Amino acid sequence: MFLVNYTASSSAVIDMENMDDTSGSSFEDMGEMHQELKEEDDVGEEPAPTEEDDSAFLGVRGLKGQLGRDVADQVWQAGKRQASKAFNLYGNIDILRPYFDVEPIQVRNRLLESLIPIRAISFPQKVAGELYGPLMLVFTLVAILLHGMKTSGTVIREGTLMGTAIGTCFGYWLGVSSFVYFLGYLCNAQITMLQMLSLLGYGLFGPCIVLLVTYNVHLHSLFYLLWLIVGGLSTLRMVTVLLSRTVGQTQRLAVCGMLATLHMVFLLYLHFAYHRIVEGILDTLEGPNAGPVRYPRDIPELSVTLLNNTVKSIGASLQMH
Repeated sequence: MFLVNYTASSSAVIDMENMDDTSGSSFEDMGEMHQELKEEDDVGEEPAPTEEDDSAFLGVRGLKGQLGRDVADQVWQAGKRQASKAFNLYGNIDILRPYFDVEPIQVRNRLLESLIPIRAISFPQKVAGELYGPLMLVFTLVAILLHGMKTSGTVIREGTLMGTAIGTCFGYWLGVSSFVYFLGYLCNAQITMLQMLSLLGYGLFGPCIVLLVTYNVHLHSLFYLLWLIVGGLSTLRMVTVLLSRTVGQTQRLAVCGMLATLHMVFLLYLHFAYHRIVEGILDTLEGPNAGPVRYPRDIPELSVTLLNNTVKSIGASLQMH
């Protein structure tokens, strides 16, 4: 036994016989292993997030999400407003209602008045601000032109000429109205574009009458007579209205002279040159590869012969019975 005495009050006894020779190295190995495990735990562990870090992260993430939703909602609302404006502009009938809200008796009276020149030009005359009557007259003129193409013996290839007639009539109505309105604006004429469209539209009533009669009665003398009387009255009506709304002799001569010349020449063009020009344009566009010529009002001889033979055979069979 190996006895060690520190002080009188304390003592320690170590049994050296029961100790293994490798006990010191075992304690050292255990200490090293404990130290290595502790270092690994220190390296592997990450600092635990605090409540402040969590709230900050969630706040930034929530802010980004809310901002994205707000932007998407604003884009959607802006697109919805634009689509609603476009629909209201082009689909709302109330926008066009004031221009077509007219009674049939008013249209009849304005048609008759379009052939009666006014005398009082010292003060501005009233001009109807509606488009129902003028638009119907333009479509009527289109139908009369198509009727004249058929009655004049003009060859029609590959269908009708409705597109050409519509382009001619609407082109004259809109083009001449715009030109005269611009000229009147330069000459200080007190007339709006809507009033000019209405005035020239009702002025087509005279040409419609002249063309409808002369397309069915092919007499040049009759055409010239109606051209001077009916066409001249409708032109004179428009001229007197513009005279009452224009100040200055030179300005009146420029505006009214241009309108009268265009209107009367257009009537001559529709009667004499329209059919020939359209036929020439069709021949030029179609060329040598044009399809077979079709006469709308003619019945082929083969169909007539077949019909006659069928009727004769039916009559012979009935006589036999």
